[in-house]
Amino acid sequence: MAFELPPLPYPKNALAPHMSEQTLEFHHGKHHQAYYTNLNNLVKDSPLASLTLEEIIVETAKDPAKAGIFNNAAQAWNHNLFWPMMKPNGGGAPTGKIADALTQSFGSVDKFKEEFKAAAVSQFGSGWAWLSLEGGTLKVTKTANGVNPLVTGGHTLLGIDVWEHAYYLDYQNRRPDYVQTFLDKLVNWDYVTELLTKAGG
Repeated sequence: MAFELPPLPYPKNALAPHMSEQTLEFHHGKHHQAYYTNLNNLVKDSPLASLTLEEIIVETAKDPAKAGIFNNAAQAWNHNLFWPMMKPNGGGAPTGKIADALTQSFGSVDKFKEEFKAAAVSQFGSGWAWLSLEGGTLKVTKTANGVNPLVTGGHTLLGIDVWEHAYYLDYQNRRPDYVQTFLDKLVNWDYVTELLTKAGG
């Protein structure tokens, strides 16, 4: 059975003006769809076709011969999490469980935001910045291209896409502004808390 692109959890204009309808049309409708189309073509009639996205990512992560499969599976999965990590009127200061966890791990929520923004802005070229739970500890990391915390056994809690297609229509070359707006106006802290709970944090 072929992998299918999940619908957005909100209308395409719901994140405007911080992320425009045009960006979501291209980013979800073209880029995200392409990862699914490519993946289906690459795994068709192979044993990988019966696995989950997560299983394919782990199975192919360290096999250079399967780099194309890994890249498309990882990017499909990354974006599946990315869309619900945002919501209209999101961002700002988290509360409750996730706020306590961030304060415990980073000293304060503001310190976490500084570290997360620094990782996202300093990632050279295409990639992601992540907040993950690994070995019972919250970590901020950055990865190239489609690599994600699944590869190192971590549980993804928050990620920001810093490929240029994620922000160029709205922010041009101003990646720091895009990352700051993501933290201030878009993050769905309820979903991050849900992922923390599922991860056992």
